[in-house]
Amino acid sequence: MRSRSSRWRSSRAGTARAAGAGAGDRLPGVVLVTGASSGIGRATVLALARPGAVLAVCARGREALDAVAAEARLRGARVHVLPLDVGDDAAVEDAVAEVVRREGRLDAVVHCAAVVAYGDLTEVPADVYEQVVRTDVLGTANVARHALRRFRAQEAGTLVLLGSVLGHITAPWMSAYGLSKWAVRGLGRTLVVENRPYPRIHVRLVSPGGVETPVYRRAATYLGRHGKPPLPVYRPGTVAARVVAVLARPAAARRDTQVGWANPVMVAGFTLLPGVYDALVGPALRLLGLDRRQVADTSGNVDDLSADSDPTGDDAPARRRTRESR
Repeated sequence: MRSRSSRWRSSRAGTARAAGAGAGDRLPGVVLVTGASSGIGRATVLALARPGAVLAVCARGREALDAVAAEARLRGARVHVLPLDVGDDAAVEDAVAEVVRREGRLDAVVHCAAVVAYGDLTEVPADVYEQVVRTDVLGTANVARHALRRFRAQEAGTLVLLGSVLGHITAPWMSAYGLSKWAVRGLGRTLVVENRPYPRIHVRLVSPGGVETPVYRRAATYLGRHGKPPLPVYRPGTVAARVVAVLARPAAARRDTQVGWANPVMVAGFTLLPGVYDALVGPALRLLGLDRRQVADTSGNVDDLSADSDPTGDDAPARRRTRESR
């Protein structure tokens, strides 16, 4: 009987080449993606979808998951649709177990699920604030917990966590999301250290700047305005391409891959010139990171699932020019 490691290496299901990857790069065959119904998660699913790939797509809404699954199947992938809330640890455990039951293994997990709330700390209701932290922090811990348990059982696997430039800097009116992304970065770094005894297990962070996704229009807001991605704005597919590159060569990837040329500039300002940064970040965010139209206070999709999956409807912000690459 073959060992687990030999079965891992020889399995044919879902081994695919990344678009633009080197000749020796191989993508994991069985990948679970959270937050897969829209934005970066959806773009990642479609970037990975190809003949032989097996994808498990997870998010709260079944209808939107079915839509992305149908598109991935048209590209040749085999897709499992697993609706869940990442804040529910038992649901995450069941999803991982279901993938392993069907496929015999789980090669990689890409965790993209997140929610956002805008508002001064004193104005955001406590239950909304706590729900953001539950989804973005505890949800990340839940996904990492069950992914890593499986990876250790099979002695290999890659976990990619979606961070943010806001995990390296601060911004007013986004404290729940900001503290969550700082926590995700800290958790990711801790997991790198904890998994050093397992040379074929990799934990990596991908941290984008402004990305044109539905999250801004779906966010809770107590500012009277919706947020919008600050310049420079990137397409979800640009971030997904970085995720795919990390999956193709996880051992060679940085612990934290930044997406956006402005990220290191902002981090440098935050670190080296804190007084200047603090004076400028509020006016800059008000000008570049908030929509001008007035809206009523709303909890957005923090508690209740938003039906919209496309940020191009009548209430969408004017579409801004996006960058395909750095």
